[in-house]
Formats: sequence, C-alpha cells, structure tokens
Amino acid sequence: MKGYRKYFERTIEANYRSHSADLQDQIEREFNRLKKDVNFAKTSENLVDRRLLFTAYFLAFIKVLEQRDESFDRIREISLQIVNEYVRPKNRIQRFLKVLPVKLLKTQMGSVLVKAFERRVNKPGHPDGFVVKIITDKAETYGLGYGIDILECGICKLFNKHGYSKYASILCEVDEITSGLAGLQLFRSGTIANGASKCDFRWKAL
Repeated sequence: MKGYRKYFERTIEANYRSHSADLQDQIEREFNRLKKDVNFAKTSENLVDRRLLFTAYFLAFIKVLEQRDESFDRIREISLQIVNEYVRPKNRIQRFLKVLPVKLLKTQMGSVLVKAFERRVNKPGHPDGFVVKIITDKAETYGLGYGIDILECGICKLFNKHGYSKYASILCEVDEITSGLAGLQLFRSGTIANGASKCDFRWKAL
C-alpha cells in the first residue's frame, strides 16, 4: 500500500484548507508513535499483516480528527473519501489489474497461487497480526472457488489496543468498494469489528 499519504493530504487539504499543514504534522507525529506497534508487519511471514502500516496511518488520522472534536459520522465520511480515491483505478492498466485475480481463479495458475497464498496467511506471523482461513469449496463460495474467513484481525487488535475500537468498522466498508472494483459482489454475515467471531468473505462474480 505504497503512496497512500498523498490521498490523505489531498483530502485534508480539501476539507481543512486553512490548517491542513498543521493537521498533517499532527498525523505524522501520531503515526510515529503508533509505528512501533506495527513495525513487525514489514517482515511478517503472514502477507496480510503488510496492510497494518496503512492501518496505523489511518488510526493516526482518526485520532487527530477526534481530538478536534469531529463526530463519528464526519470522521467516517472523510475516511471514505480517502479510501474511494485511493483504491479507484487511475487508468486502464490499473482497472485490468483489479479484475485480473478473479480471471486467474478459473485457471490452473490461479489454483497454485491460492494454495501458495494460503500457506502465507493461515497462521500468525505475529501475535498482533492476522490469521486467515482460505475457503475453496465451490458450494460454499457461490461457485467462485475462493473465499476467506478472517479468524484474527490485526486491524481490530491495533484499534482496540489504543481505545479506538468503535472506528475499526469504517475500514470494513472498504471491502465493499474493493470487491466491486474487482467485478465481485461481496456477501458477509459479520465482522469482528462489529462483534462477530470472524469476518467471512464470500463473493459472486458480477
């Protein structure tokens, strides 16, 4: 998730033009305090842990806005502005890359990649990270042959540790956005952030 900072900067500039530089400085200071909790993600054997640096930056952003007495709804609104711009394909190549994984699932190479991915995510790389179960039974996955259950969520662990658990569900909404961009409809019965025992991801091709 390289290059994410510029999307925060643009959105902050658009919403807080007169003091955006000060807000950015505050976010960077908060992020530097949070980094020690997620530095393991850079070298974790669990690939899903790699997203935790982005998560820590998001938490720093949320903490700064809450300290400015912004409401939950306002923080959610601005957060989703950032995410929408960040994940939106900027050109044809990026649009193709978004749908490529779904196309590969139908191939022999796709099966090999899923098995390799499973080996890298089904056990914790760190106690504060993720544990993910891969589901390949077509009967359980709307015929797609791929689904996931997040059994331990590194995002929730980080937010809980810092007393910001009520905001973790905002990042759950990102999954709807990224699924649509991949040409998939997401079906999910619950998330850990909202009190479920796991986050179940099942998709149907659009």
